[in-house]
Amino acid sequence: MTRTNDSGEAHTGRPPASRWRAVGPGIVVAATGVGAGDLVATLIAGSKFGYTLLWAAVIGCLVKISLAEAVGRWHLATGHTLFHGWRTLGPWTTWYFIGYVVIWGFVYGATAMSSSALPLVALFPDFLGLKTWGVITGLVGLAFVWWGRYAVVEKVMTVLVGVMFVVVVYVAVRVGPNLGDSFAGLAPTLPDGSLLYTLGLIGGVGGTITMAAYGYWVNAKGWTDSSWMRTMRLDNRVAYVTTGIFVVAMLIVGAELLHSADIALHKGDKGLIDLGDVLEERYGAGTAKLFLVGFFATSFSSLVGVWHGVSVMVADFVEHYRAGAVAAAGGATPVEAAPAAGPGTIGRHERSLPFRLYLLWLTFPPISLLFLDQPFGLVIVYGVLGAFFMPFLALTLLWLLNSSRTPRAWRNGLLSNVMLVAAGLLFLVLCVQQVRELPW
Repeated sequence: MTRTNDSGEAHTGRPPASRWRAVGPGIVVAATGVGAGDLVATLIAGSKFGYTLLWAAVIGCLVKISLAEAVGRWHLATGHTLFHGWRTLGPWTTWYFIGYVVIWGFVYGATAMSSSALPLVALFPDFLGLKTWGVITGLVGLAFVWWGRYAVVEKVMTVLVGVMFVVVVYVAVRVGPNLGDSFAGLAPTLPDGSLLYTLGLIGGVGGTITMAAYGYWVNAKGWTDSSWMRTMRLDNRVAYVTTGIFVVAMLIVGAELLHSADIALHKGDKGLIDLGDVLEERYGAGTAKLFLVGFFATSFSSLVGVWHGVSVMVADFVEHYRAGAVAAAGGATPVEAAPAAGPGTIGRHERSLPFRLYLLWLTFPPISLLFLDQPFGLVIVYGVLGAFFMPFLALTLLWLLNSSRTPRAWRNGLLSNVMLVAAGLLFLVLCVQQVRELPW
């Protein structure tokens, strides 16, 4: 029997003969995780150390493949969403998530809008200001996710990824990579003062809360059980290999264009505007404008992915919370009453009130931060909570996938355990460092 999944595609409940045609959810999660700030961090690493840290970018790609594979494997092996697993670990996961998404969403909304507006201001300098462009991008993202569905999100994100990829690889080719130095950079070395940059390259690019949304997007594609495991793994690998090439290209740009000329960039999103100015001086206005288009595609794809993916997670959280409350009233355990994941899970969430309320939370309250300086205390709390999510994800996945909560055939093997332990420790170190660097 042929059914329709949340992508609007007909499927028979079996993997397609050609798994390459099914690739999609991985592209969405990878594109969402790579923001403008990540690109600047990669550029700065290249500008300071040349190709020396190229090996760290490759390891970072492998770490993200392992994390996303673990998320997708949980959804397909158990038939439940990640929230079901988290609830079995105790109520502390619920309280953490509530605090995280409320504060993180408020500040991230303003950051995403500002990041998407920056390249538009540079492309149209005499038209609208940064704040106006920021509001426009936020409202466009809201309307797109509010009335769109996962099928549309996936298609648009794929186009944006294509633009990002082509532009950045073109710029890397234009500046002329040194192949000998590139291959030498695959040998692990740590120059003086490079430790934090190395950890940031491994852990920072493509790693956000939306990695936890991967399983939901997998289900939206119609992949609902372990028969889709090979398809999911191919999808995940293609996405993060693409991201890896993207990151290596940015490192090449930093090494060739900035390192040799000793050019420094601003930290944060404005560093990409600096790069646009350098490209215009070296290669002309056409190359600079093309880069700004790629910058916009990078920033806006992150905005759309967060608006959709995190809102879906909030809707799923509310559904599990309500199911738990009803179960407790009836004498059953909240875990036993947890709703199962399936092809219609995201479609149900996309039409729900919690989904739309969180979309509004991501859009309208953060607009105030575009017109006012971000409150100092809020920035501190946001930084602490943001730093803690990735170790939380890595370590809870390690717990869930080594326990009886996961069918024996799909529990972690040695390689998965090694990668998740490494990811957990890496993100803990990054977390501690970020907290230490905050102006307490």
